[in-house]
Amino acid sequence: MISLGENQYGKSRVRVIKVERYGDRHEVFEWNVEVWLKGDFTQCFEDGDNSRILPTDTMKNTVYSIAHASKTATIEEFATELVTHFITTQPQVDEAGASIRATLWKRIDAGGIEHSTAFVQAGPASETVTVTYPRGGTVSITSGFSGLAILKTAKSAFAGYLEDRLTTLKETNDRLFGTLATAEWTYAALGLDYASLRKDITDALLNVFAEHESLSVQHTLYAMGNAALEAVPAITEIRLQMPNKHCNLVDLSAFGQDNPNHIFVPTDEPHGSIEACLRRED
Repeated sequence: MISLGENQYGKSRVRVIKVERYGDRHEVFEWNVEVWLKGDFTQCFEDGDNSRILPTDTMKNTVYSIAHASKTATIEEFATELVTHFITTQPQVDEAGASIRATLWKRIDAGGIEHSTAFVQAGPASETVTVTYPRGGTVSITSGFSGLAILKTAKSAFAGYLEDRLTTLKETNDRLFGTLATAEWTYAALGLDYASLRKDITDALLNVFAEHESLSVQHTLYAMGNAALEAVPAITEIRLQMPNKHCNLVDLSAFGQDNPNHIFVPTDEPHGSIEACLRRED
């Protein structure tokens, strides 16, 4: 006998740019939104009965409509508005979810003054959030960032590891440490100052990355996560992914030149993949 397992459906890559106009000064928000619904949709899958299905095109339009009406300034609050709308208006739905990736824009510095209506993209990193709302349950908010390029040129070593006949990596007490970091943290409550807490968490992570006497990526990842949990009691856990962005020393001996940690080749393929979740103990 064959039965339908867990399933969901929704709309992905709903692109939104919202401009808030405060007289001559504007604010720009760019969001890439995904929304999904879970429930008993067996009749649709097995029999083609769509009577319990809200079209994904309607879900897309809902994103635009709520974005227009929303007065929120954070992706956490906007995603919460979306899932609350779907749970409230769709009684056949057991759980609603929304995930948002925000592209960051900052004001152009024009002659030493922040321009009021012109912006430049603030790097490749994105702010992220995932919000879920099960019927009869509570909203869960997991925020974070992805693609944050960070690099340190000191206080980084890697030695004392296992070696076998296939090991060619040389131990080092002075290497470049680069990564494209991804972080996700879960809030313990709702209605928080998400923008301020995001800054506090990010500052804690970056400060430790900069100052930590790193013996490995794992060593620094743990120190960063621990610092974020200590700095912000409002989060219950944090997950970090820190793939190596290797910087390989170039051999210049063929040209009669030495290379005392001066010239490197950056590469991220293949790369080490290190991740861990740190949780607050009760």
